[in-house]
Amino acid sequence: MSSEQILALLPILVTSAASVVVMLLVALKRSHGLVFGVTVGSLLVALAAIGSSVSVMPQAVSSLLIMDRFALLYIGLILAATLAVALLSYAYLESRAERREEYYILLLLAAAGSEVLAAAGSYVSFFLGLEILSISLYGLVAYRRQTPLGIEAGVKYLILAGASSGFILFGMALIYAEQGSLQFAALAAAKGSSFDVVSLVGFALIVVGVGFKLAVVPFHLWTPDVYQGAPAPVTAFVATVSKGAMFALLLRYFIQLDLYQYGAVVLVFGIIAALSILAGNILGLLQNNVKRMLAYSSIAHVGYLLVALLASGPLAVSSVTFYLIAYFITNLGAFGVVGYLSSGEREAEEIDDYRGLAWRRPWVAGALTASLLSLAGIPLTAGFIGKFFIIAAGAGSRLWALLIILVVGSVVSFFYYFRLVLAIFREPDAGAQVPYPSASLAGGIALSVLTLLLVWLGVYPAPLVNLLGGMTSGLL
Repeated sequence: MSSEQILALLPILVTSAASVVVMLLVALKRSHGLVFGVTVGSLLVALAAIGSSVSVMPQAVSSLLIMDRFALLYIGLILAATLAVALLSYAYLESRAERREEYYILLLLAAAGSEVLAAAGSYVSFFLGLEILSISLYGLVAYRRQTPLGIEAGVKYLILAGASSGFILFGMALIYAEQGSLQFAALAAAKGSSFDVVSLVGFALIVVGVGFKLAVVPFHLWTPDVYQGAPAPVTAFVATVSKGAMFALLLRYFIQLDLYQYGAVVLVFGIIAALSILAGNILGLLQNNVKRMLAYSSIAHVGYLLVALLASGPLAVSSVTFYLIAYFITNLGAFGVVGYLSSGEREAEEIDDYRGLAWRRPWVAGALTASLLSLAGIPLTAGFIGKFFIIAAGAGSRLWALLIILVVGSVVSFFYYFRLVLAIFREPDAGAQVPYPSASLAGGIALSVLTLLLVWLGVYPAPLVNLLGGMTSGLL
């Protein structure tokens, strides 16, 4: 590899090397504070390395990775979200007896796999990134191994993720057998000439696997159980980084292969989007468990993102990316509060656990309320601006049916979001107060920054919108 290619890969290389360094540290000396500090420092270095990588963009590293501005944008988003998860994880792990240090090894490896997905230019790098991410998540999801729910979540994720990887691999094999290439660029050059039944079957199998990773209907049944059983910071990671990396790949795949020209593909993704919006919001109404409620909410939000994906053109790419950023910030804030209020004995996951929170932890209540309002798409929040861009992109492509479903689903979601908001501001019941753990400095900083970003993007989104226009233009 040339020096320019190495410089382009620097954020991925730093993240991968950090996982090895942390593993060696754990082998030499167990210290939660030291491992946490090295992890946070490594993520900050990887974020800083993006500035150096921009100077040599774009770079094709062999046939596997495409390091362009679009990839760097998503790699930066992945690293920032992983940093937030690490900050939110420290106090959560500190209050638990299980071994804490291995958690950060798995977290860094999952981030590295996500970065590979964001830069994938071939089915080979697609599968490698996906497996690095998935195998790390097997351990992270089951990290609460002393609890039955943790073991159940880990086993379910292991079996279903393994099955989805099988679908994806078989689909790739069929496409390779028919097309003779695994590179997205080569498939794009040959599109329309030999995209026959075998290739369509292969693509359908890949859609099944990707549908599982994104937790869209009808591949969503694992989501509430895994979200409930996994540690709250891990749930935040699964809901944001894992899905964001897959959407980065999906955007590149759709645009490079120009899948918009195939009516059947657009129809299938349109049906999936509509079902995800309706099912996610309707099932969210029935939940008393906050983590399960947010799980169904995430299904609906992926449906919103698919609406933007199906709207072709520059606005579609910018709207998907802006909404993903807003979605990252909002969900990290919501799940971050769940983890922040969870003690070593139990997770703060029932709605009754949040009754009177505004009277007992006002600033935490404010952070959670802001996150819920953003999820609902209320003005002056990032979620509102994100939905505005999705509606604008959908209207530009005349996706009227999907937009009507999006609006109806958003209205339905108000009921379960505001149900939790009402519990937060309800007068506390002195006889049934749930004790909250002591405040964490790292978690408090993360929640404060996330809340400020959430409001800032809702009030003044112009700088980010302009940045996204420049960073995503090379993909079109």
